[in-house]
Amino acid sequence: MHSKQTVKYICKTYPSGNQYFYKSELITHDSWNNIQSLSWSTPRPISKSTFQKREKEGYKIEENFINQRPAQVLAFPKILNKS
Repeated sequence: MHSKQTVKYICKTYPSGNQYFYKSELITHDSWNNIQSLSWSTPRPISKSTFQKREKEGYKIEENFINQRPAQVLAFPKILNKS
């Protein structure tokens, strides 16, 4: 378990109403004393209940609304099998 200073919980909400929850940890590539070497890890998926639990415990929360247009659906031509 990480301290409240070295972890953040992320909620991404899309226009469709879908929500995705992630956890990201502060990592170092050199030394904790070298601020230049600090970065956030790749977000890892977590459950909604874990996100809500950590939010109540006072962990850092980041909520993002992703406003993207829906993907365009392309129709591919039908290929007939010649046997």
